[in-house]
Amino acid sequence: MSERKYTLASVGPQLDRCLSRIIRNAGFDLQFEMAEGEAPHPDFENPDISVKFAGRDVDLLLSNRAELLLALEQICLEALRVPSEDHSRIAFDANDYRMLRIEELRLSARAAAERVKRSGKPFAFNPMNSRERRVIHLSLRDEHEIRSESAGVGPHRQVIVYPAGMPSAPASAFQPPRPNGPPRGAGARPDRGRPRPRR
Repeated sequence: MSERKYTLASVGPQLDRCLSRIIRNAGFDLQFEMAEGEAPHPDFENPDISVKFAGRDVDLLLSNRAELLLALEQICLEALRVPSEDHSRIAFDANDYRMLRIEELRLSARAAAERVKRSGKPFAFNPMNSRERRVIHLSLRDEHEIRSESAGVGPHRQVIVYPAGMPSAPASAFQPPRPNGPPRGAGARPDRGRPRPRR
C-alpha cells in the first residue's frame, strides 16, 4: 500500500466545512462520515480518505450513474486545491456505489475482451472518468491477445480495446454522430441559411 498523502488531520476540517456548506445551501437531507484507508477493492481503488453519505437524499446523489455524487466530489477536490493526479486519494461514496460500479466495470472489461478476441475488431467503451478508465485498464492488464488504451479529450475520453497487433485508430472513428446535425466530416447543407421561397 502506498503511503498516505492525505489524512483526516490534514484535510478533514476543510473537507467537513466545504461539504457542510454545500449540503446546507442546497437544502439536501444528507449526513456524511469520513474515514481513512477503507478500500473494498484495493487493486483498483485505494483512497487515503473515504467520505460516505447517508440520508433521505442519497438516491439523488446516485441517480444518472452517481452524477451528483461525482460532481460533489469534484467541487470539493477543487475547493481543497487537490491536484488532478491526487483525485483518486479522496473518494466519495454512498450505498456501496463504488464497489458495485467497480464490479460492473470489471465484468464489462471481460466481456469486451472476449468480444474483441472473437471478432478481431476494436471495441470502444462510452466516455468515462479517469478512475473508471483505470479500472478497465487494470482489469485487462493480464490479457495478451488484446490491449487497451484511452483516447479522446476531456469528458469524451474513453477506453478502446484493440486486438494486440492492431494499430490505434483516430479517436474520432469511435465518436457517435452529433445529435441534430450532419455526420462528422460532412459539410453544411448547401441551402442552409438561405430563406426558402414561399409557395
